[in-house]
Amino acid sequence: MPLALLALAIGAFGIGTTEFVILGLLPEVAGTFDVSITTAGVLVSGYAIGVLLGAPLMTVLGTRVSRKRMLILLMGLFIIGNALTAVAPMFGLVLLGRVIASFTHGAFFGIGSVVAADLVAPEKKAAAIATMFTGLTLANVVGVPLGTLVGQSVSWRLTFVLVAALGVLGMVGIAKLVPEQPKPEGVELRHELAVFRNVQVLLAMGMTVLGFGGVFAALTYVKPMMTDVAGFSEGAVTWLLVVVGLGMMVGNTIGGRLADRWSMPLLFGSLTALAGVLALFTVTAHNRVASVVTLFLIGALGFATVPSLQKRVMDNAAGAPTLAAAVNIGAFNLGNAIAAWFGGLVIDAGHGYASANWVGTALALAALGLAVLAHLLERRTVTRSRLVASNTSEAPGVRTAQSPKGAPSERPRETERTAPVAG
Repeated sequence: MPLALLALAIGAFGIGTTEFVILGLLPEVAGTFDVSITTAGVLVSGYAIGVLLGAPLMTVLGTRVSRKRMLILLMGLFIIGNALTAVAPMFGLVLLGRVIASFTHGAFFGIGSVVAADLVAPEKKAAAIATMFTGLTLANVVGVPLGTLVGQSVSWRLTFVLVAALGVLGMVGIAKLVPEQPKPEGVELRHELAVFRNVQVLLAMGMTVLGFGGVFAALTYVKPMMTDVAGFSEGAVTWLLVVVGLGMMVGNTIGGRLADRWSMPLLFGSLTALAGVLALFTVTAHNRVASVVTLFLIGALGFATVPSLQKRVMDNAAGAPTLAAAVNIGAFNLGNAIAAWFGGLVIDAGHGYASANWVGTALALAALGLAVLAHLLERRTVTRSRLVASNTSEAPGVRTAQSPKGAPSERPRETERTAPVAG
């Protein structure tokens, strides 16, 4: 894999850290500005909304410059947003800094996926995309726990200073290691938007929303599940999330290696197993050892689908893949929001924290249904194409060269051509 992928992975590491580290620092931020935890929670939802809005907006703006230059500009925006968050004297400016940083998220992963795929041979595209996403999974294993530790023991402001420094490192790496790519020619907004009329693109995005929604139906309420149901201490939750992050790394790595050859079988297997494991979590959540194993599997199976889905969106949006790839990243956040809402409804209905896993199971099964539908539509398209090709070859005036005895000629067949008309 090209060294340039390391620079993209560093940028992904910083983005993943800033997205999730705020979850463990809400009490510290709320205390600094004398606001409630609920009010501080706007920093989480505000970031998610920023990703959804920023992904298409920044990607469209990025069509005016080369992809490398746009990645550098996005890292610059990421640095500004996190620096503002670190020094903001008012809560409103902290929120503004979070939103500015979030505008980087979708466009970086969307444009970065296209750049990563262009750096390698066609049969290694999914592996290259997975290498970049390794930075995101590694953020959950290293960046978020360390950032939370620094924020709780020293200052939450220092955490965001360090995240901004990661942005500087990523920007320098992209500038030095990513090869210059010409500005995309002939790319217009109408071309980028036209890909959303492709049913396969929409189905892949639906799988992203529902599949990852299944994962976050469990992870959104993992803290009360692990403390109130499994019996862990609150201090153990950070390290349980590290277990989830390790699972994500393993799943992303395996998914990246298998997606180029066995994309649909991988999606079928991962989504089926994910639904089963989420259903099982309603039981294993009551046991400490079993719950840790289950958390690892949820992270692994959830992220095993990411390289396949991102590559699938790009392949089906050929000719204008950048916006579709960026919007698919926003689809992850949409899935998170939907899952958190439905999970909360079930819990508020009095069914207990572990009941959120049934929501996750239903979402994963719905994603599996979309995968089956996408596969059937593909098969129908292939069958139809073969029938058209067969009818064309058998049409009048189109013959295969034959030997005098009627046996197929041993010389190489030429492309279909019209036979001469007999005099």
